[in-house]
Amino acid sequence: MYQTNESKKLFFEAQKTLVGGVNSPVRAFKSVGGTPLFIKKTEGAYIWDEDNNKYVDFVGSWGPAIVGHTHPEVLEEIVKVAQNGFSFGAPTKRETLLAEAINNALPSMEKIRLVSSGTEACMSAIRVARAFTGRSKILKFTGCYHGHGDSFLVKAGSGVATLGLPDSLGVPESVASNTLVVPFNDPGQLEEMFARNKDQIAAVIVEPYIGNAGFIKAQPGFLPFLRKITGENGSLLIFDEVMTGFRVAFGGVQILEKITPDLTTLGKVIGGGFPLAAYGGKKEIMDMIAPLGPVYQAGTLSGNPIAVAAGQKTLEILSRAGSYTHLSEVTQNISSLLVEEGKNAGFKVVSDSAGGMFGFFFSASLPKNFEEVKVQCSQELFNTFFHAALREGIYLAPSAFEACFVSLAHGSSELLTCKNGFRKAFQALAANNQ
Repeated sequence: MYQTNESKKLFFEAQKTLVGGVNSPVRAFKSVGGTPLFIKKTEGAYIWDEDNNKYVDFVGSWGPAIVGHTHPEVLEEIVKVAQNGFSFGAPTKRETLLAEAINNALPSMEKIRLVSSGTEACMSAIRVARAFTGRSKILKFTGCYHGHGDSFLVKAGSGVATLGLPDSLGVPESVASNTLVVPFNDPGQLEEMFARNKDQIAAVIVEPYIGNAGFIKAQPGFLPFLRKITGENGSLLIFDEVMTGFRVAFGGVQILEKITPDLTTLGKVIGGGFPLAAYGGKKEIMDMIAPLGPVYQAGTLSGNPIAVAAGQKTLEILSRAGSYTHLSEVTQNISSLLVEEGKNAGFKVVSDSAGGMFGFFFSASLPKNFEEVKVQCSQELFNTFFHAALREGIYLAPSAFEACFVSLAHGSSELLTCKNGFRKAFQALAANNQ
């Protein structure tokens, strides 16, 4: 019989010393209810909790585990590198090699700076964009999450949406006033905002495919329009590919959509499961950063040798023939299974995917932005289904406002588990709704 007593006990103890018992809000399961699972180990496409329940994992450490958990080649590489030291605080050969690999995949990133988190990358990209343009305002899209920097916590997605917090206390009004927000996939409102703020917008930052309000693709023509309007107004275009970078394609959305942003932020996959991120772009913009220019940014653990080694090996594995074909096929199959089994049980379910990333909504049609997600998608049905799927050994993202992730380790066996598990979970959902 499925039970999570050990996780419940550990969560009770954790809340005594850790804020909310967790170190990142979405892990607390407040959106879906119940007790968060405490994970003991991982391997390939699977995770095990402290009660020894085994799950097919579609969280993948929120994206980094794209080649599968504890991949033997990655593990071997990090053990080898760790024997020479954990952190140097000085340049290493591997940092350059990783930057070259990123540049080869993403030519728009002519110059690169390695940092330790996606939040740090996005904050730094905004700083250099403001310095380069001499402007203060930035524009973002409702439901897009770019980390927990003050400038970004205005109508954000991810955990902010999960907890129902449209903004965050502690963000000064003077900072929030420099952040403009419009709906994703809405060229009209974007154009209107530029007209009202002529010559004031330093940059537009966007998740080119949203992963923090569920999974929402840019509609045809929207990203080219974004590229055009930023160029016409002297604003920089920043693609936040922390989530989509090397996940939807070898490179990211900008490769799929053939769009060249001015700056790009990366994270997750490029660290292979370790804290590593990057920002980069046009040489003339990036050369404003210290030690070459007046824009200061630094980090004690930036370019950590173990994280860099894990990222190098991960990108090498992804570059092998057939990797993204496999990822896309398995992910599309999972997406189709959700729709099919939901329909068979009498529910309206829609799903979409790209590369190794997918999302689904209890809705009659795919939403095109976060405004539509909130109006037409049932969070209540998702929450009940999430727990039903757990009982069938399937671990989905614990929020209706998060994307899910597939790895190279997912295959035919996991598809069979999901087919049976989704069917039973939807049947349980139907019984619960009677």
